[in-house]
Amino acid sequence: MATKEEIISKAKAAILDFDDEAAAAAAQEGLDADVDPVDLIQDGFTAAMNEVGDQFEAGTLFLPHVIAASEAMSAGVAVLTPALEAKGAETASKGTIVIGTIEGDIHSIGKDIVATMLKIAGFKVVDLGRDVAIGKYVEAVKANSADVVASSALMTTTMVSQIQIEEQLKEAGVRDSVKTMVGGAPVTQDWATKIGADVYGENATDVVSKLNAMF
Repeated sequence: MATKEEIISKAKAAILDFDDEAAAAAAQEGLDADVDPVDLIQDGFTAAMNEVGDQFEAGTLFLPHVIAASEAMSAGVAVLTPALEAKGAETASKGTIVIGTIEGDIHSIGKDIVATMLKIAGFKVVDLGRDVAIGKYVEAVKANSADVVASSALMTTTMVSQIQIEEQLKEAGVRDSVKTMVGGAPVTQDWATKIGADVYGENATDVVSKLNAMF
């Protein structure tokens, strides 16, 4: 049987090879070997996605590669989800988070990692996906009695839409009952403050830390 380190290495390689089947297989091998799914995601899948993100920023990989890597990670996480849910069930849910990548933006790498890390941390996550219309955030907040609504924007041209989430939540009469969180490569604390968002998430670790402090 492969060691924990070898299985995590396989998980990482699967993402870097954009291989859905290999990612799912590594995840299942990890479960069979009693590897903690959190370690498999953090040290395998997420570490690889961070490398993909770095290469994308450097211009050595392109959007189709990022999407393919993200889909491979999703295939692996899908296998681990039952074990993650069982792990989360050991503690009371900390709150419900609605999350999505803003309308007009098909980048989901950061959002996917944040969503996964929040699930691991014990939050109920309603993932709306990418290219999410503003109205869908508001609908999801009401339908799920969400505690937090989080939007990710990876382009300066789409981050301006995060203002509309604030405005439409107010128009729907639910802004006071939910915390808003913004993140993404061009997003800053100054931007969050300017538009009236409650929380700025610099990265997945920062998001989990800040939301843990709130709940």
